[in-house]
Amino acid sequence: MPFSSQAVAKLYFIAAIALFVGQTLFGLIIGLQYVMGDFLIQFLPFNMARMLHTDLLILWLLFGFMGAAYYLVPEEAEKDLYCPKLAIILFWIFLTISILDVLGYLLFSYPELVKITGNQLLPTMGREYFEQPTVIKLGIVIVIVGFLYNIGMTIFKGKKTAINVVLLTGFIGLVLLFLLTFYNPDNLVLEKYYGAHVIHLWVEGVWVLIMAAILTFIMIKITGIDRELIEKWLYLIIAIAVMSGIIGTGHHYFWIGAPEYWQWWGSIPSFIEPVPFFIMTVLAFNMVNHRQYEYPNTLPTLWILGTVVVTFVGAGVLGFLQALAPVNYYTHGTQVTSAHSHLSFYSAYAMTVLTMISYAMPILRGRLVNSHASQVWERWAFWLMIVSMSFMALFLTAAGILQVYLQRVSETPLPFMMVQDKIHLFYWLREIAGLIFFIGLMVYIISFFIGGEVEESVQS
Repeated sequence: MPFSSQAVAKLYFIAAIALFVGQTLFGLIIGLQYVMGDFLIQFLPFNMARMLHTDLLILWLLFGFMGAAYYLVPEEAEKDLYCPKLAIILFWIFLTISILDVLGYLLFSYPELVKITGNQLLPTMGREYFEQPTVIKLGIVIVIVGFLYNIGMTIFKGKKTAINVVLLTGFIGLVLLFLLTFYNPDNLVLEKYYGAHVIHLWVEGVWVLIMAAILTFIMIKITGIDRELIEKWLYLIIAIAVMSGIIGTGHHYFWIGAPEYWQWWGSIPSFIEPVPFFIMTVLAFNMVNHRQYEYPNTLPTLWILGTVVVTFVGAGVLGFLQALAPVNYYTHGTQVTSAHSHLSFYSAYAMTVLTMISYAMPILRGRLVNSHASQVWERWAFWLMIVSMSFMALFLTAAGILQVYLQRVSETPLPFMMVQDKIHLFYWLREIAGLIFFIGLMVYIISFFIGGEVEESVQS
Protein backbone atom coordinates (compact mmCIF):
# COMPACT_ATOMS: atom_id res chain seq x y z
CA MET A 1 0.00 0.00 0.00
CA PRO A 2 1.95 3.07 -1.24
CA PHE A 3 0.20 5.63 1.02
CA SER A 4 -0.80 4.97 4.63
CA SER A 5 -3.85 7.25 4.39
CA GLN A 6 -5.44 4.82 1.93
CA ALA A 7 -6.25 2.65 4.95
CA VAL A 8 -9.32 4.80 5.73
CA ALA A 9 -11.01 3.24 2.68
CA LYS A 10 -11.27 -0.07 4.57
CA LEU A 11 -13.81 1.38 7.02
CA TYR A 12 -15.98 2.65 4.17
CA PHE A 13 -15.85 -0.67 2.33
CA ILE A 14 -16.88 -2.63 5.44
CA ALA A 15 -19.82 -0.28 6.07
CA ALA A 16 -20.83 -0.47 2.41
CA ILE A 17 -21.00 -4.27 2.46
CA ALA A 18 -22.92 -4.29 5.77
CA LEU A 19 -25.53 -1.88 4.40
CA PHE A 20 -25.66 -3.88 1.16
CA VAL A 21 -26.62 -6.94 3.22
CA GLY A 22 -29.37 -4.86 4.84
CA GLN A 23 -30.65 -3.65 1.48
CA THR A 24 -30.79 -7.22 0.17
CA LEU A 25 -32.66 -8.47 3.25
CA PHE A 26 -35.31 -5.76 2.93
CA GLY A 27 -35.56 -6.60 -0.78
CA LEU A 28 -36.32 -10.21 0.15
CA ILE A 29 -38.96 -9.03 2.63
CA ILE A 30 -40.82 -6.85 0.11
CA GLY A 31 -40.48 -9.63 -2.46
CA LEU A 32 -42.31 -11.97 -0.05
CA GLN A 33 -44.90 -9.28 0.64
CA TYR A 34 -45.68 -9.29 -3.10
CA VAL A 35 -46.76 -12.93 -2.84
CA MET A 36 -47.74 -13.14 0.87
CA GLY A 37 -49.46 -9.85 1.55
CA ASP A 38 -49.56 -10.22 5.34
CA PHE A 39 -45.90 -11.21 5.79
CA LEU A 40 -44.51 -9.05 8.66
CA ILE A 41 -47.20 -6.51 7.77
CA GLN A 42 -47.78 -5.47 11.41
CA PHE A 43 -44.09 -4.98 12.12
CA LEU A 44 -42.87 -3.70 8.76
CA PRO A 45 -45.48 -2.48 6.24
CA PHE A 46 -44.59 -2.69 2.55
CA ASN A 47 -44.14 1.06 2.13
CA MET A 48 -41.58 1.23 4.96
CA ALA A 49 -39.69 -1.87 3.77
CA ARG A 50 -39.50 -0.45 0.27
CA MET A 51 -38.17 2.88 1.55
CA LEU A 52 -35.50 1.01 3.51
CA HIS A 53 -34.60 -1.01 0.40
CA THR A 54 -34.07 2.09 -1.74
CA ASP A 55 -32.54 4.23 1.03
CA LEU A 56 -29.93 1.61 1.82
CA LEU A 57 -29.12 1.35 -1.89
CA ILE A 58 -28.19 5.04 -1.97
CA LEU A 59 -26.36 4.92 1.37
CA TRP A 60 -24.22 1.85 0.71
CA LEU A 61 -23.27 3.02 -2.78
CA LEU A 62 -22.20 6.38 -1.33
CA PHE A 63 -20.06 4.55 1.24
CA GLY A 64 -18.57 2.45 -1.58
CA PHE A 65 -17.90 5.42 -3.86
CA MET A 66 -16.29 7.38 -1.04
CA GLY A 67 -14.14 4.41 -0.03
CA ALA A 68 -13.03 3.99 -3.64
CA ALA A 69 -12.11 7.68 -3.81
CA TYR A 70 -10.16 7.56 -0.55
CA TYR A 71 -8.19 4.63 -1.94
CA LEU A 72 -7.48 5.79 -5.49
CA VAL A 73 -7.11 9.59 -5.08
CA PRO A 74 -3.88 9.42 -3.00
CA GLU A 75 -2.40 6.92 -5.44
CA GLU A 76 -3.32 9.03 -8.46
CA ALA A 77 -2.26 12.30 -6.79
CA GLU A 78 0.94 10.62 -5.52
CA LYS A 79 0.26 12.24 -2.17
CA ASP A 80 -1.27 11.13 1.11
CA LEU A 81 -4.84 12.14 1.83
CA TYR A 82 -5.08 15.80 2.87
CA CYS A 83 -6.68 14.99 6.24
CA PRO A 84 -7.12 11.29 7.14
CA LYS A 85 -8.60 12.24 10.53
CA LEU A 86 -11.39 14.16 8.79
CA ALA A 87 -12.15 11.08 6.66
CA ILE A 88 -12.45 8.95 9.82
CA ILE A 89 -14.63 11.51 11.63
CA LEU A 90 -16.92 11.79 8.59
CA PHE A 91 -17.14 8.01 8.43
CA TRP A 92 -18.51 7.74 11.96
CA ILE A 93 -20.91 10.63 11.35
CA PHE A 94 -22.16 9.00 8.15
CA LEU A 95 -22.49 5.59 9.79
CA THR A 96 -24.47 7.12 12.68
CA ILE A 97 -26.72 8.92 10.19
CA SER A 98 -27.31 5.67 8.29
CA ILE A 99 -28.17 3.72 11.45
CA LEU A 100 -30.56 6.45 12.64
CA ASP A 101 -32.20 6.48 9.20
CA VAL A 102 -32.87 2.73 9.39
CA LEU A 103 -34.05 2.86 13.01
CA GLY A 104 -36.40 5.73 12.21
CA TYR A 105 -38.23 3.63 9.61
CA LEU A 106 -38.31 0.56 11.86
CA LEU A 107 -39.49 2.28 15.07
CA PHE A 108 -41.96 4.86 13.78
CA SER A 109 -44.69 5.14 11.20
CA TYR A 110 -43.88 7.55 8.39
CA PRO A 111 -46.31 10.27 9.61
CA GLU A 112 -44.72 10.04 13.08
CA LEU A 113 -41.27 10.29 11.53
CA VAL A 114 -42.35 13.42 9.66
CA LYS A 115 -43.43 15.07 12.92
CA ILE A 116 -40.54 14.13 15.20
CA THR A 117 -37.84 15.09 12.67
CA GLY A 118 -39.20 18.62 12.19
CA ASN A 119 -40.09 18.21 8.52
CA GLN A 120 -42.56 21.10 8.84
CA LEU A 121 -39.62 23.52 9.16
CA LEU A 122 -38.20 22.50 5.79
CA PRO A 123 -40.57 20.07 4.02
CA THR A 124 -38.55 17.59 1.96
CA MET A 125 -40.08 14.22 2.87
CA GLY A 126 -42.64 12.11 1.03
CA ARG A 127 -40.77 12.05 -2.30
CA GLU A 128 -39.93 8.78 -4.00
CA TYR A 129 -36.28 7.81 -3.38
CA PHE A 130 -35.88 10.89 -1.15
CA GLU A 131 -38.08 9.83 1.74
CA GLN A 132 -35.23 10.38 4.23
CA PRO A 133 -36.01 12.82 7.05
CA THR A 134 -34.75 16.34 6.41
CA VAL A 135 -32.19 16.09 9.22
CA ILE A 136 -30.77 12.94 7.59
CA LYS A 137 -30.50 14.74 4.25
CA LEU A 138 -28.69 17.65 5.93
CA GLY A 139 -26.29 15.20 7.55
CA ILE A 140 -25.56 13.54 4.20
CA VAL A 141 -24.80 16.94 2.66
CA ILE A 142 -22.38 17.79 5.48
CA VAL A 143 -20.59 14.46 5.08
CA ILE A 144 -20.26 14.70 1.30
CA VAL A 145 -19.13 18.34 1.36
CA GLY A 146 -16.45 17.42 3.93
CA PHE A 147 -15.46 14.46 1.76
CA LEU A 148 -15.22 16.71 -1.32
CA TYR A 149 -13.02 19.15 0.57
CA ASN A 150 -10.70 16.33 1.63
CA ILE A 151 -10.20 14.71 -1.77
CA GLY A 152 -10.28 18.11 -3.52
CA MET A 153 -7.39 19.42 -1.44
CA THR A 154 -5.49 16.16 -1.98
CA ILE A 155 -5.84 16.54 -5.74
CA PHE A 156 -5.06 20.28 -5.60
CA LYS A 157 -1.81 19.71 -3.70
CA GLY A 158 -0.83 16.59 -5.65
CA LYS A 159 -0.62 15.32 -9.21
CA LYS A 160 -3.64 16.00 -11.43
CA THR A 161 -4.69 13.06 -13.58
CA ALA A 162 -7.68 12.46 -15.83
CA ILE A 163 -9.00 9.85 -13.39
CA ASN A 164 -8.90 12.21 -10.40
CA VAL A 165 -10.45 15.10 -12.34
CA VAL A 166 -13.29 12.97 -13.73
CA LEU A 167 -13.93 11.44 -10.32
CA LEU A 168 -14.00 14.84 -8.58
CA THR A 169 -16.32 16.25 -11.27
CA GLY A 170 -18.70 13.35 -10.74
CA PHE A 171 -18.82 13.90 -6.97
CA ILE A 172 -19.38 17.65 -7.35
CA GLY A 173 -22.30 16.92 -9.68
CA LEU A 174 -23.66 14.36 -7.20
CA VAL A 175 -23.75 16.95 -4.39
CA LEU A 176 -25.24 19.73 -6.50
CA LEU A 177 -28.04 17.47 -7.74
CA PHE A 178 -28.73 16.18 -4.22
CA LEU A 179 -29.35 19.76 -3.11
CA LEU A 180 -32.41 19.74 -5.40
CA THR A 181 -34.04 17.29 -3.00
CA PHE A 182 -34.48 20.18 -0.57
CA TYR A 183 -36.87 21.84 -3.03
CA ASN A 184 -40.25 20.15 -2.73
CA PRO A 185 -42.91 21.92 -4.86
CA ASP A 186 -46.57 21.70 -3.87
CA ASN A 187 -47.48 20.92 -7.48
CA LEU A 188 -47.11 17.16 -8.06
CA VAL A 189 -46.10 17.57 -11.73
CA LEU A 190 -43.33 19.99 -10.75
CA GLU A 191 -42.23 17.58 -8.03
CA LYS A 192 -41.94 14.76 -10.56
CA TYR A 193 -40.10 17.10 -12.92
CA TYR A 194 -37.40 17.96 -10.38
CA GLY A 195 -37.31 14.44 -8.97
CA ALA A 196 -36.65 13.06 -12.44
CA HIS A 197 -33.74 15.46 -12.83
CA VAL A 198 -32.05 14.27 -9.65
CA ILE A 199 -32.50 10.53 -10.17
CA HIS A 200 -31.86 10.52 -13.91
CA LEU A 201 -28.85 12.83 -13.87
CA TRP A 202 -27.42 10.89 -10.97
CA VAL A 203 -27.63 7.42 -12.49
CA GLU A 204 -27.29 8.38 -16.16
CA GLY A 205 -24.98 11.33 -15.68
CA VAL A 206 -22.62 12.04 -12.79
CA TRP A 207 -22.56 8.50 -11.38
CA VAL A 208 -21.32 7.33 -14.79
CA LEU A 209 -18.32 9.66 -14.34
CA ILE A 210 -17.58 8.09 -10.94
CA MET A 211 -18.01 4.58 -12.35
CA ALA A 212 -15.77 5.27 -15.36
CA ALA A 213 -13.00 6.79 -13.19
CA ILE A 214 -12.99 3.85 -10.75
CA LEU A 215 -13.00 1.19 -13.49
CA THR A 216 -10.26 3.02 -15.43
CA PHE A 217 -8.05 3.14 -12.33
CA ILE A 218 -8.49 -0.59 -11.68
CA MET A 219 -7.96 -1.43 -15.36
CA ILE A 220 -4.61 0.36 -15.42
CA LYS A 221 -3.54 -1.41 -12.23
CA ILE A 222 -4.43 -4.94 -13.31
CA THR A 223 -3.30 -4.74 -16.96
CA GLY A 224 -0.39 -2.27 -17.05
CA ILE A 225 -1.83 -0.75 -20.25
CA ASP A 226 -0.49 2.68 -21.25
CA ARG A 227 -2.26 5.40 -19.23
CA GLU A 228 -2.43 7.93 -22.07
CA LEU A 229 -4.31 5.50 -24.30
CA ILE A 230 -6.98 4.61 -21.78
CA GLU A 231 -7.43 8.22 -20.64
CA LYS A 232 -8.30 9.26 -24.21
CA TRP A 233 -10.98 6.58 -24.27
CA LEU A 234 -12.15 7.72 -20.83
CA TYR A 235 -12.81 11.24 -22.12
CA LEU A 236 -14.70 9.88 -25.14
CA ILE A 237 -16.85 7.58 -23.01
CA ILE A 238 -17.83 10.26 -20.49
CA ALA A 239 -18.49 12.85 -23.23
CA ILE A 240 -21.02 10.55 -24.94
CA ALA A 241 -22.50 9.39 -21.64
CA VAL A 242 -23.00 12.89 -20.22
CA MET A 243 -24.34 14.33 -23.50
CA SER A 244 -26.86 11.54 -24.05
CA GLY A 245 -27.69 11.40 -20.35
CA ILE A 246 -28.52 15.10 -20.05
CA ILE A 247 -30.68 15.27 -23.17
CA GLY A 248 -32.14 11.83 -22.46
CA THR A 249 -33.75 13.27 -19.32
CA GLY A 250 -36.59 13.97 -21.74
CA HIS A 251 -37.81 10.38 -21.51
CA HIS A 252 -39.14 11.30 -18.06
CA TYR A 253 -41.29 14.03 -19.62
CA PHE A 254 -43.33 11.78 -21.90
CA TRP A 255 -46.54 11.61 -19.89
CA ILE A 256 -46.53 14.60 -17.51
CA GLY A 257 -48.10 17.06 -19.93
CA ALA A 258 -44.86 18.32 -21.52
CA PRO A 259 -44.84 19.36 -25.22
CA GLU A 260 -44.90 16.50 -27.74
CA TYR A 261 -41.38 17.20 -29.02
CA TRP A 262 -40.01 15.73 -25.78
CA GLN A 263 -41.06 12.32 -27.07
CA TRP A 264 -38.41 12.74 -29.79
CA TRP A 265 -35.84 14.36 -27.51
CA GLY A 266 -36.37 11.62 -24.96
CA SER A 267 -36.21 8.77 -27.47
CA ILE A 268 -33.28 9.68 -29.74
CA PRO A 269 -30.64 10.30 -27.02
CA SER A 270 -31.88 7.12 -25.33
CA PHE A 271 -30.76 5.35 -28.50
CA ILE A 272 -27.26 6.76 -27.92
CA GLU A 273 -27.07 5.92 -24.19
CA PRO A 274 -25.94 2.26 -24.73
CA VAL A 275 -23.01 3.46 -26.92
CA PRO A 276 -20.60 4.45 -24.10
CA PHE A 277 -21.31 1.16 -22.31
CA PHE A 278 -20.60 -0.75 -25.53
CA ILE A 279 -17.32 1.15 -25.98
CA MET A 280 -16.46 0.40 -22.35
CA THR A 281 -17.10 -3.31 -22.92
CA VAL A 282 -14.97 -3.53 -26.06
CA LEU A 283 -12.20 -1.47 -24.43
CA ALA A 284 -12.13 -3.63 -21.28
CA PHE A 285 -11.85 -6.91 -23.20
CA ASN A 286 -9.23 -5.45 -25.54
CA MET A 287 -7.11 -4.20 -22.65
CA VAL A 288 -7.31 -7.52 -20.80
CA ASN A 289 -6.29 -9.37 -23.97
CA HIS A 290 -3.29 -7.04 -24.42
CA ARG A 291 -2.31 -6.72 -20.77
CA GLN A 292 1.36 -6.24 -19.95
CA TYR A 293 1.40 -8.74 -17.06
CA GLU A 294 -0.77 -11.25 -15.25
CA TYR A 295 -2.23 -9.69 -12.11
CA PRO A 296 -1.91 -12.34 -9.35
CA ASN A 297 -5.41 -11.80 -7.95
CA THR A 298 -7.56 -12.95 -10.86
CA LEU A 299 -10.95 -11.93 -9.47
CA PRO A 300 -10.73 -8.14 -10.10
CA THR A 301 -10.33 -8.94 -13.80
CA LEU A 302 -13.43 -11.15 -13.73
CA TRP A 303 -15.40 -8.50 -11.83
CA ILE A 304 -14.47 -5.71 -14.23
CA LEU A 305 -15.37 -7.75 -17.32
CA GLY A 306 -18.66 -8.80 -15.73
CA THR A 307 -19.40 -5.19 -14.81
CA VAL A 308 -19.03 -3.81 -18.31
CA VAL A 309 -20.91 -6.66 -20.02
CA VAL A 310 -23.94 -6.67 -17.72
CA THR A 311 -23.99 -2.85 -17.62
CA PHE A 312 -24.22 -2.79 -21.40
CA VAL A 313 -27.17 -5.22 -21.27
CA GLY A 314 -28.97 -3.94 -18.15
CA ALA A 315 -28.34 -0.20 -18.22
CA GLY A 316 -27.76 0.15 -21.95
CA VAL A 317 -29.96 -2.21 -23.95
CA LEU A 318 -32.84 -2.70 -21.45
CA GLY A 319 -32.83 1.02 -20.70
CA PHE A 320 -32.90 1.98 -24.36
CA LEU A 321 -35.70 -0.45 -25.26
CA GLN A 322 -38.11 0.91 -22.68
CA ALA A 323 -37.10 4.57 -23.09
CA LEU A 324 -38.46 4.81 -26.64
CA ALA A 325 -41.72 6.77 -26.43
CA PRO A 326 -43.89 4.31 -28.44
CA VAL A 327 -42.72 1.45 -26.19
CA ASN A 328 -42.79 3.45 -22.96
CA TYR A 329 -46.41 4.35 -23.67
CA TYR A 330 -47.27 0.75 -22.77
CA THR A 331 -44.48 -0.26 -20.37
CA HIS A 332 -44.30 2.82 -18.11
CA GLY A 333 -44.85 1.84 -14.48
CA THR A 334 -44.83 -1.89 -15.13
CA GLN A 335 -42.46 -4.64 -14.01
CA VAL A 336 -40.40 -3.96 -17.17
CA THR A 337 -39.16 -0.82 -15.41
CA SER A 338 -38.33 -2.84 -12.31
CA ALA A 339 -36.32 -5.34 -14.38
CA HIS A 340 -34.23 -2.54 -15.89
CA SER A 341 -33.65 -0.77 -12.58
CA HIS A 342 -32.55 -3.92 -10.73
CA LEU A 343 -30.12 -5.10 -13.39
CA SER A 344 -28.73 -1.65 -14.20
CA PHE A 345 -28.16 -0.55 -10.59
CA TYR A 346 -26.48 -3.83 -9.75
CA SER A 347 -24.30 -4.01 -12.84
CA ALA A 348 -23.27 -0.37 -13.24
CA TYR A 349 -22.83 0.73 -9.65
CA ALA A 350 -23.00 -2.17 -7.21
CA MET A 351 -20.58 -4.23 -9.31
CA THR A 352 -18.27 -1.22 -9.69
CA VAL A 353 -18.01 -0.96 -5.90
CA LEU A 354 -17.60 -4.75 -5.54
CA THR A 355 -14.87 -4.64 -8.20
CA MET A 356 -13.03 -1.94 -6.28
CA ILE A 357 -13.36 -3.86 -3.02
CA SER A 358 -12.15 -7.04 -4.72
CA TYR A 359 -9.05 -5.18 -5.93
CA ALA A 360 -8.29 -2.97 -2.93
CA MET A 361 -9.37 -4.98 0.12
CA PRO A 362 -6.66 -7.67 -0.07
CA ILE A 363 -4.04 -4.90 -0.26
CA LEU A 364 -5.64 -2.99 2.62
CA ARG A 365 -5.62 -6.18 4.73
CA GLY A 366 -1.94 -6.84 4.01
CA ARG A 367 -2.60 -9.79 1.72
CA LEU A 368 -0.40 -9.30 -1.29
CA VAL A 369 -2.26 -12.11 -3.03
CA ASN A 370 -5.46 -13.85 -1.95
CA SER A 371 -5.16 -17.58 -1.42
CA HIS A 372 -6.45 -19.97 -4.06
CA ALA A 373 -9.32 -21.03 -1.77
CA SER A 374 -10.34 -17.39 -1.22
CA GLN A 375 -10.39 -16.74 -4.96
CA VAL A 376 -12.50 -19.87 -5.54
CA TRP A 377 -15.08 -18.67 -3.00
CA GLU A 378 -15.13 -15.21 -4.54
CA ARG A 379 -15.55 -16.67 -8.02
CA TRP A 380 -18.58 -18.61 -6.79
CA ALA A 381 -19.94 -15.39 -5.28
CA PHE A 382 -19.48 -13.56 -8.57
CA TRP A 383 -21.41 -16.14 -10.59
CA LEU A 384 -24.14 -16.68 -7.99
CA MET A 385 -24.88 -12.95 -7.83
CA ILE A 386 -24.59 -12.14 -11.49
CA VAL A 387 -26.64 -15.14 -12.69
CA SER A 388 -29.36 -14.72 -10.05
CA MET A 389 -29.68 -10.99 -10.75
CA SER A 390 -29.87 -11.69 -14.50
CA PHE A 391 -32.65 -14.24 -13.91
CA MET A 392 -34.41 -11.79 -11.62
CA ALA A 393 -34.41 -9.25 -14.43
CA LEU A 394 -35.59 -11.93 -16.87
CA PHE A 395 -38.51 -12.95 -14.63
CA LEU A 396 -39.53 -9.33 -14.06
CA THR A 397 -39.32 -8.62 -17.79
CA ALA A 398 -41.59 -11.60 -18.51
CA ALA A 399 -43.99 -10.42 -15.80
CA GLY A 400 -43.92 -6.90 -17.26
CA ILE A 401 -44.63 -8.05 -20.82
CA LEU A 402 -47.57 -10.16 -19.61
CA GLN A 403 -48.75 -7.23 -17.50
CA VAL A 404 -48.64 -4.88 -20.49
CA TYR A 405 -50.63 -7.28 -22.64
CA LEU A 406 -53.32 -8.17 -20.08
CA GLN A 407 -53.71 -4.68 -18.67
CA ARG A 408 -53.02 -2.30 -21.56
CA VAL A 409 -53.06 -4.02 -24.97
CA SER A 410 -55.72 -6.73 -24.78
CA GLU A 411 -59.13 -5.99 -26.30
CA THR A 412 -60.60 -6.82 -22.88
CA PRO A 413 -58.07 -5.29 -20.44
CA LEU A 414 -58.15 -6.70 -16.93
CA PRO A 415 -58.06 -4.73 -13.65
CA PHE A 416 -54.66 -4.20 -12.05
CA MET A 417 -55.10 -6.62 -9.14
CA MET A 418 -56.46 -9.37 -11.38
CA VAL A 419 -53.36 -9.01 -13.56
CA GLN A 420 -51.17 -9.24 -10.46
CA ASP A 421 -52.76 -12.59 -9.65
CA LYS A 422 -51.94 -13.87 -13.12
CA ILE A 423 -48.24 -12.94 -12.87
CA HIS A 424 -47.96 -14.31 -9.34
CA LEU A 425 -45.64 -17.12 -10.48
CA PHE A 426 -43.02 -14.64 -11.74
CA TYR A 427 -42.95 -12.95 -8.33
CA TRP A 428 -42.17 -16.28 -6.68
CA LEU A 429 -39.41 -16.90 -9.23
CA ARG A 430 -38.06 -13.41 -8.54
CA GLU A 431 -38.01 -14.21 -4.82
CA ILE A 432 -36.09 -17.45 -5.40
CA ALA A 433 -33.56 -15.57 -7.55
CA GLY A 434 -33.26 -12.96 -4.79
CA LEU A 435 -32.57 -15.65 -2.21
CA ILE A 436 -29.79 -17.10 -4.38
CA PHE A 437 -28.40 -13.58 -4.77
CA PHE A 438 -28.31 -13.20 -0.99
CA ILE A 439 -26.44 -16.51 -0.70
CA GLY A 440 -23.95 -15.20 -3.28
CA LEU A 441 -23.44 -12.04 -1.23
CA MET A 442 -22.77 -14.12 1.88
CA VAL A 443 -20.24 -16.21 -0.08
CA TYR A 444 -18.58 -12.95 -1.21
CA ILE A 445 -18.17 -11.86 2.43
CA ILE A 446 -16.92 -15.29 3.51
CA SER A 447 -14.26 -15.24 0.77
CA PHE A 448 -12.40 -12.49 2.64
CA PHE A 449 -11.91 -14.78 5.62
CA ILE A 450 -10.77 -17.86 3.69
CA GLY A 451 -7.09 -18.81 3.49
CA GLY A 452 -4.04 -16.80 4.44
CA GLU A 453 -1.61 -14.46 2.81
CA VAL A 454 0.30 -15.66 -0.23
CA GLU A 455 3.71 -14.11 -0.57
CA GLU A 456 3.93 -12.76 -4.08
CA SER A 457 4.77 -9.31 -5.33
CA VAL A 458 1.98 -7.25 -6.85
CA GLN A 459 2.91 -4.90 -9.68
CA SER A 460 1.75 -1.37 -8.97
